[in-house]
Amino acid sequence: MKVLVVGNGGREHALAWKLAQSPRVDRVFVAPGNAGTALEAENVDIPATDVPRLVAFARQNEVDLTVVGPEASLAAGIVDALQEAGLRAFGPSKAAADLESSKVFCKNLLRQADVPTADYHVFHSAKEAIAFLKDRDDVPVVVKADGLAAGKGVIVCGNREQALEAVNRIAEQKEFGPAGDQLVIEERLQGQEASVLAITDGNTLITLPPCQDHKPAFDGDTGPNTGGMGAYCPTPLLSDAMLHMIEERILVPTVHQMKRSRRPFRGVLYAGLMVQNQGMKVLEYNVRFGDPECQPLLMRLKSDLLALLEATADGRLDEITLPEWDPRPAVCVVMASEGYPGSYERGQPIRGLDEAAKLPDVKVFHAGTSTRDSQVVTDGGRVLGVTALGSSISAAKLQAYTGVKAIRFSGAWCRKDISDKALLYQ
Repeated sequence: MKVLVVGNGGREHALAWKLAQSPRVDRVFVAPGNAGTALEAENVDIPATDVPRLVAFARQNEVDLTVVGPEASLAAGIVDALQEAGLRAFGPSKAAADLESSKVFCKNLLRQADVPTADYHVFHSAKEAIAFLKDRDDVPVVVKADGLAAGKGVIVCGNREQALEAVNRIAEQKEFGPAGDQLVIEERLQGQEASVLAITDGNTLITLPPCQDHKPAFDGDTGPNTGGMGAYCPTPLLSDAMLHMIEERILVPTVHQMKRSRRPFRGVLYAGLMVQNQGMKVLEYNVRFGDPECQPLLMRLKSDLLALLEATADGRLDEITLPEWDPRPAVCVVMASEGYPGSYERGQPIRGLDEAAKLPDVKVFHAGTSTRDSQVVTDGGRVLGVTALGSSISAAKLQAYTGVKAIRFSGAWCRKDISDKALLYQ
């Protein structure tokens, strides 16, 4: 079989790496890929959102399954276009991808499905939002751009002044472009965040082991939000009983409501949850594998990933055996460029990758990398996801950071406390 993975980040490197291990896969293409995917597969110089060229490539090369990584490609309707061309694809339709690409659609659907989420208000202009904030008590809120903003369009605010500044950035300065044409302002929830991903074909749902991401840039969950500075799997924050409740009260009702809304969902349903003493609430949905959650998840997956994705695309998820997981936990630490999540330089040579690759139970997934004159260089804000397995979460963390220490590039930095929260729940 030939498989095409769409995207160029750490998630896509992990997907290509795992799919290449399938005994039924002969060739893996990655479009556009990065320096790491070039080691596992064949990179194709087509942007992830260039739908016509990607469809043409898949047809010309007789690709059997296209696996779509990034949300922007899904929102651009790549799955619809591939299916119209008679090609198989893993991922939701453009209409179903609104669950992530529109915060307003997501919040309204959660309300319709009676899925617990934070109280919220929708605004179509900065003027409306400012009047609302000035008219209510000075309480912590979260201000969200409606559209896609590369994980940065959610601003957590401690007071009215910060909220007004967030509205200004999103709706007046248009820091995130048309993503800020509508705003959601919601109550700020307190608790611990967890990521629960499930694979569904619209009828059957398989919940994957729970993860915990680390969105804020700096140790102790301080600093600006990022696309994710690291993750670990599984998190002891969620028990098996809690996972069952999440399936029953959150995931299944969402899938049913999507079907009732005539937007049947097929692909990865990723629930970002706030776990509180009084229960759980949905912060947001993503419609694809998380990045960096995908890396520790696939590090632990022992089953054939192709079988799982293929059955989802074909609508026969009920026919396959449940995935098998390595009992050992995995930790992923993101190494970032100096200045991220703000502006940063590209083209810094990366050294020590071979040294890190020799460490047992360590895999370095490339995110923002490219090759220049046979040298791997930085080409993004989040550069690498150093991922390791260990007999315990602490052991996996130690091994991941051993990998981090082996790698060097100018301005490299990372959080030092990835997975430390796990110790609070054990």
